[in-house]
Amino acid sequence: MNNIFDELRSAVYTVWHRKWLALGVAWAVCLLGWLVVGMIPNSYESKARIFVKLDDVLSDVTGVPSSNKRDIERVQQTLTSAVNLEKVIRGTPIGAGITDPKQMEGAVLGLSKIIKVESQKDNLFEITATYGDGGSSDANNAKIAKAIVQKLIDIFREENLAGNRGEMSTSLDFMDQQLAQRQKELEAAEQKRLAFEASNPGLAKDGVSPIQRVESLRSELRGIDADLAAAQSALAAINGQLAGTPRNLPGVAPVGGARGALAQAQAELSALRGRGLTENHPDVIAARNQVNLLKQSAAAEGGPGGVPNPAYSSLESIRAERQANVQALTARRASVQAELSSTTAQQFSNPQALAEQQRINRDYDVLKQQYDKLLQDREELRLRGQVETEHNSVKFQVIDPPTTPRGPVAPNRPLLLFGVLLAGIGAGCAAAFAIGQLRSTFATTAKLERAMGLPVLGAISATVTDAGRALRRKRLKYFYAATAALGGVFVVLLMIEAFQRSTVA
Repeated sequence: MNNIFDELRSAVYTVWHRKWLALGVAWAVCLLGWLVVGMIPNSYESKARIFVKLDDVLSDVTGVPSSNKRDIERVQQTLTSAVNLEKVIRGTPIGAGITDPKQMEGAVLGLSKIIKVESQKDNLFEITATYGDGGSSDANNAKIAKAIVQKLIDIFREENLAGNRGEMSTSLDFMDQQLAQRQKELEAAEQKRLAFEASNPGLAKDGVSPIQRVESLRSELRGIDADLAAAQSALAAINGQLAGTPRNLPGVAPVGGARGALAQAQAELSALRGRGLTENHPDVIAARNQVNLLKQSAAAEGGPGGVPNPAYSSLESIRAERQANVQALTARRASVQAELSSTTAQQFSNPQALAEQQRINRDYDVLKQQYDKLLQDREELRLRGQVETEHNSVKFQVIDPPTTPRGPVAPNRPLLLFGVLLAGIGAGCAAAFAIGQLRSTFATTAKLERAMGLPVLGAISATVTDAGRALRRKRLKYFYAATAALGGVFVVLLMIEAFQRSTVA
């Protein structure tokens, strides 16, 4: 413990003995360090928060999927891209001194390091910009930091509210160009198919190949055969019912029937003859003709004492209808069979033309499908553009607008100034102690005993005259004054820093 105490006393004595050296080194280190700290520009930070609300009711109703959320994520990721940062530089005082692309690249690279765009919960975004330029005043640096954040907000709004319209218009123009190209190709394929059908009228029919027509005719023929068999079965059934149904029913014919009319006509004819009219009289001739017609009608009603059977008449009408159906199906089957035979003969007689027709139809179908798909996509894109343009569901709101910062966020100059002061004092003490260690002197008797290995009986203090004491006191005052001046410079620097902070914005 005594050794440690002696070493400490020795170190203090060594430093104090060379106090002017320590003070000079401290002044040099402090002045240099304070100069470096003074050259560090103040950095000012500006923040803003924006809220983006997604409410796309119309898109849900129309069934057209919306891309708003995807667009917002894309804008968040590309907001700090080189293109947008170049817009920020050109729209703020940063771009005043930029004249060539190389300077612009350097400015964009530096700006990308001081901008942060962070996504918080519930669609809340925070934009932060920290700016500090040694060539500008603190007030200008604070204003530029605010201008950077404001420009980023403007770009965010433009990308979300106006950027999609330009992209939608460009996409629609591209789709229209593709549709026009596909339409020309489709018209050329249509003309080629029409020319082929004109040169091969028997082979090409309604754009259907013989193979497809054969399959269609065979399928139709199978359907006709099934319908014909069912119709013939129904006709046989009605014929059986008709054979077991009597034409007339027994009984007396009603007075109002044909027989009653015949009796009345005969009575009128007898009355005309009783009036003395001859057989050549027109009235007699007309009455006689009517009697003859009524006789035929009465004979059709049945023999004496019978009436027509209504069930028989109904069955006859049903049989006539079914006979007509069987005849129509038979004729249709013969027509389809003939067409099937003709198409089959064409298929085997000209295989080259058949292959050409299949190729033309296949190309036309592919182009038609592509055109229909492009047309559907174009209409969906146009509807989406109208939804996003006329009924924009993105509600943009600035929660915390960017404000001019009142104080720098970096560097912490008072702390740096104090650190430089401590470093200067430490460097001066270290320099004095190092010089003392290089010289072969002993600050205490104990240290001399340890070094020589011999006992030290005593020590003689320095003898100083009155003039020497006065000179020593004078030099000590100078030392204290120089030390106080170092502290005064530190205090003045702190006051200057406080004044500069108060004059910002």
